[in-house]
Amino acid sequence: MNKLLVLLLILAFPPGGWAQDAAGDAEAGDLQPDMTTTAEDDAFLFEDEDILEVWDPIEPVNRVFFWVNDKLYFYLLKPVARGYRWAVPEPWRVGVKNFFSNLAAPVRIINAGLQGKFGDAGNEITRFAVNTTIGIGGFFDTAKDHFELRMKDEDTGQTMGHYGVGPGPYLVLPILGPSNLRDGVGMFVDNRMNLLYYISEGRTYYGLRVYDKINDLSLDKDTYEGIKKDALDPYLFVRDAFMQYRQNKIEN
Repeated sequence: MNKLLVLLLILAFPPGGWAQDAAGDAEAGDLQPDMTTTAEDDAFLFEDEDILEVWDPIEPVNRVFFWVNDKLYFYLLKPVARGYRWAVPEPWRVGVKNFFSNLAAPVRIINAGLQGKFGDAGNEITRFAVNTTIGIGGFFDTAKDHFELRMKDEDTGQTMGHYGVGPGPYLVLPILGPSNLRDGVGMFVDNRMNLLYYISEGRTYYGLRVYDKINDLSLDKDTYEGIKKDALDPYLFVRDAFMQYRQNKIEN
């Protein structure tokens, strides 16, 4: 039972945590692009965009998992993250976020190269070298703070989309939250590119993944709570916002 619980939590994303995929675009301490906006504000972000028609063939099942993730978020993940936030100073938590992000540099380097974005790949190689050395193992984002080298977020889902692979059906994954078939496969591949996968194993690996996600959540500004408060149907809002967000990432 304990192993099952750990397995469920290794990639623990809150229901509104879809934009943790965007950690590369956000500054340290932020989980999403503009995480401080309300659901009403975010609606305007998509107002002028071409609204995507989302293929959601298993919506009843997705809504069940959405409900489960919602309860898990409010009754387990967020309380733990708030306690951690109270106990650990923010500079340390930001440093932890930087450290794990630095270990994921190969994901960004490889996918930027596969998309022909060689300048971005070079940027990420330089960032990794600077932050691993001067930034003390990536704990400090020295590349950004002192050399203006900002993270270029790329992942396997974006690479597949770049080459014309469609998103497939929308999925709400237990624990992991909103996704689609393409990005779900991409998430698995990205995990195998992450250096954390190779420097830790077994319970240590799973424990570090849990710690990474709890730390990220401790830096969140109650984004999902804002969605729940302002959106008439949080499921539809999260679904449409996630799919539009991922499409924008592929196009840019």
